[in-house]
Amino acid sequence: MPSTAQSPEPGEPLDPLPREFAALMRPEIPGLIKEIGVEIERAYPVYAHLFNGPHSDAIRQGVEHALAAFVDRVDHPGTTSTLRDELLRQFGRVEAYEGRDLDTLQGAYRLGARIALRRAKSIGRTYNLSPTLILAFADALFAYVDELETLSREGYLAVQSRAVSDVAALRRKLLHLVVAGPPLPRATIAELCQEASWQLPAECTLVALRPPAGGVLQSALDRDVLTDLSLPHPHLLVPGALTAERLAMLDSALAGTPAVLGLTVPTAQAAHSLRWSRRILQLIDDGIVPETAVVRCEDHLTTLWLLSDPALMTQLAQRELAPLDGLSGTRRDRLIETLRVHVSTRAPAEQVGELLGVHAQTVRYRLRNLDGHFGDRLLDPDRRFALEAALRSLHLHGRTPKDRAGGRGG
Repeated sequence: MPSTAQSPEPGEPLDPLPREFAALMRPEIPGLIKEIGVEIERAYPVYAHLFNGPHSDAIRQGVEHALAAFVDRVDHPGTTSTLRDELLRQFGRVEAYEGRDLDTLQGAYRLGARIALRRAKSIGRTYNLSPTLILAFADALFAYVDELETLSREGYLAVQSRAVSDVAALRRKLLHLVVAGPPLPRATIAELCQEASWQLPAECTLVALRPPAGGVLQSALDRDVLTDLSLPHPHLLVPGALTAERLAMLDSALAGTPAVLGLTVPTAQAAHSLRWSRRILQLIDDGIVPETAVVRCEDHLTTLWLLSDPALMTQLAQRELAPLDGLSGTRRDRLIETLRVHVSTRAPAEQVGELLGVHAQTVRYRLRNLDGHFGDRLLDPDRRFALEAALRSLHLHGRTPKDRAGGRGG
């Protein structure tokens, strides 16, 4: 390993990096990844949602492969990485889909390079490396950044070329941006709307489809409906509310494809409408929401709320029904079912008995038992509301809190 040397004269050719330098740089990669992420997020807040979003692992993997590939090349000149190339092209595609130009990404690359160079200088001081070596490192590093930018530009231009030649691609891009969640990139969407001849509505309705959605007749959809049926979770965006005309259009276009109609929301909240619709599809699969060709979210809002956090609702049920924990399974289950009907209907014993299929006197006996176990809890409005919510949630699942905790059943 070189130790000391005179500073290079201006214009003096730089020597290639010694392979031993790779051994010094490789242990620095994990720390560099973290430092680069922090500095880029600080310098480019627009990337905050990417670093902390669902694609954060892929982004960190891309940064790691880019750094590791550079060190590998120092260690073994001529080394290539197909995975690195694809990850860098994906970075460019994301920029295109997010509606940014490449200047931001290029700036992030160069910031990362400056951080890496700063780390190399620190290593140089630690190991008393020659200034010529550090200059050679800087020269190789920024040439490498040019290579990364070229790869990302390929991915970026691939998306742009498809979008320019295909209005459908432009509209898929619009759909991606609208349902990605707030804040909407208004300037980018306005430009895309103009290119795609689509008017951004004040509100919209998302429709989640059960995959595969190959049976949907796209020709029967209104021209302003945005679609992407190729996704693992296909969906549609209908501008505005679902009027009778829109519903008739969807009925014709869906052609029997199972679908969940989301809530009509301000367009900036489109992601919520889609999330709720997809949740209903899950509840249909779980047998909680009845399956029909078309299901409306608005018919199941209470169900969505009660099952939005099943683990938390289980905890609530266990707390509210704790007075019955000492009872045997069968007796406990009967009291819980009687309590559920009594609390939710506020009906007299005779009507509760009809709903449960038991005699009114049996209901009165059970209610006296419940009063003995719960005492004043049933008279407290807040506790009564919590109890009713827990009982409704358990009833939707068809299970007791003991079942849900993995304990004894009824």
